[in-house]
Amino acid sequence: MSLRSPLGRVRGMGASGGGTHHWWAQRVSSVAMIPLCLWFVLSLFGLPELDYLSVRAWMGAGVNPALLSLLVLVVAHHSWLGVQVIVEDYVHAKGAKLFSLLGSTFVHAVIAAAGVFAVVKVALTNG
Repeated sequence: MSLRSPLGRVRGMGASGGGTHHWWAQRVSSVAMIPLCLWFVLSLFGLPELDYLSVRAWMGAGVNPALLSLLVLVVAHHSWLGVQVIVEDYVHAKGAKLFSLLGSTFVHAVIAAAGVFAVVKVALTNG
C-alpha cells in the first residue's frame, strides 16, 4: 500500500510535486535582497540631501546603476514567486488560475523592465 496519489505515482514525485526549486529560488532571492536593501538604504542616508539632483547624481555614479538594476530585478523576481504561490494555493478555478498566473508574469516582467530602463536612462543621461 502506498500513500502516494495516483498522479504522484505516474509522475514519480512526492506529495509536494517537486516544489523544492521554487522554495529555494524564493529563499535565495530573499537572502540576495538583504545586502542590496541595506546598501540602498545606507547609500540614501549618506546623501547630503534627498532632492532630485542629488539622487540623480548618485544613481549615475560608480556601481550604483548596476546594483540598483540588480535590486529591481531581484525584488521583481521575489515578488513574482510570492504571487505565484498565492495564486496556486488560493485560486481554484483553472481558467482564473491560468489568467492570474499569466497576468502576474506579464506585470512583473513589465515592472522589472521599466525599473531597469529607468535606472539605465538616469545613469546614462546624468550630466
